Amino acid sequence: MEATMSPDEDVQRLLIQFRDEAGESLGSPFDVPVTITPDKLQLVCNALLQKDEPVPLAFFVHDAEIVASLEKTLAGQSVETEKVLDIIYQPQAVFRVRAVTRCTSSLEGHTEAVISVAFSPTGKYLASGSGDTTVRFWDLSTETPQFTAKGHRHWVLSIAWSPDGKKLASGCKNSQIFLWDPATGNQIGRVLSGHSKWITCLCWEPLHINPECRYLASASKDGSIRIWDTLMGRCDKILTSHTQSVTCVKWGGDGLLYSSSQDRTIKVWRTQDGVLCRTLQGHAHWVNTMALSTDYVLRTGAFEPAEATINPQDVSGSLAELKDKARQRYDQVRGQEPERLVSGSDDFTLFLWRPAEDKKPLERMTGHQALINQVLFSPDTRLIASASFDKSIKLWDGRTGKYLTSLRGHVSAVYQIAWSADSRLLVSGSSDSTLKVWDAKMKKLAIDLPGHADEVYATDWSPDGQRVASGGKDKCLRIWRR
Repeated sequence: MEATMSPDEDVQRLLIQFRDEAGESLGSPFDVPVTITPDKLQLVCNALLQKDEPVPLAFFVHDAEIVASLEKTLAGQSVETEKVLDIIYQPQAVFRVRAVTRCTSSLEGHTEAVISVAFSPTGKYLASGSGDTTVRFWDLSTETPQFTAKGHRHWVLSIAWSPDGKKLASGCKNSQIFLWDPATGNQIGRVLSGHSKWITCLCWEPLHINPECRYLASASKDGSIRIWDTLMGRCDKILTSHTQSVTCVKWGGDGLLYSSSQDRTIKVWRTQDGVLCRTLQGHAHWVNTMALSTDYVLRTGAFEPAEATINPQDVSGSLAELKDKARQRYDQVRGQEPERLVSGSDDFTLFLWRPAEDKKPLERMTGHQALINQVLFSPDTRLIASASFDKSIKLWDGRTGKYLTSLRGHVSAVYQIAWSADSRLLVSGSSDSTLKVWDAKMKKLAIDLPGHADEVYATDWSPDGQRVASGGKDKCLRIWRR
């Protein structure tokens, strides 16, 4: 070990100790030249980890990533050379999503603005909801329109894929919810009606809790949340306590449901009996948006992006197998700690919560100069991205809520953002008619994607990493690839 490490005898050496993100030490301290590079650290750390397949790792000293060498990272820090230096290692995604660079299709069909776009959990299907009252399904192998699902009588405001990828729910301004089969474009079962005002958000029960994907939660401007039994086509529970419009609903992986509202609160409900567990207060204005640290793994269910094929397929297996696979993936992402929730508001702030345990926030995250449109945890839960009317996207530490950087480049409001499955890239759509791809590690613009003729309202990155879809005021759905 020594001979390979220091051909040069007069290089300063340090005692280092590898630790994981939870602070557990790996091996014992040993000394390295201060000029050591991340590649060398990778070899040493993987040797200590003794995994069959070495994993890509990132290394941090006092929250600063070692990019070129340990020496360069320590240059700006005061370090006591006599003490053992802790180096935190973070496993990175074993696969790499390449940035999309060009528009491969501009799909016409909608006759009004495209309000929402969403890829199914494996990236096999793409659906869009529009102001023209239709939901459209697009064939991704040929990038052509496939089915037009008609039934709504008003703008389709929200769409949500079941985590098994076999059903799409859509909610409209007429307060009705429809279910669709992506393989045929036909309606499944009956219309779910009961809300008295429009539907603001839809969210399915996680696959690892129920592999049948039977229950669906909806939030409405009428101030209530409803849980629907989609198999029987009826409302199972009505959750009331909010005093104004409910803006967002999230179904967590541990049996809790979270709702945010214009009454400035977030409420935590127990899904099995609909009991209100706690109310999270702190925002000074409407709460617009929420994200769970487990959102991405809940969205993708039993599908592992690292195993994606060129032609995306539904995940095969029995219900029990799918449930097990989804459970393993969920447990791995969740780790030892309960899921975290981040909320964004018209008061320009974000709050980070541990809603299962505490009604006090972990962190109040300030810096945006206008209201927050959307907030999202990266798939690996380490970063939070927020999009705002102040034209910026901000990145925050996903564990502590600490501010990291601002991504600037859009010249108008940023409406929607989406992460690549490997957490390395982020795409944003804006009212300036462009999409932009950002490199989260380098914290800078990777690729500018002009093409839309007007504001871009909706964007999504397929979980298999192959495509980005976007839609907006110009009624066109665009598909972007590398």
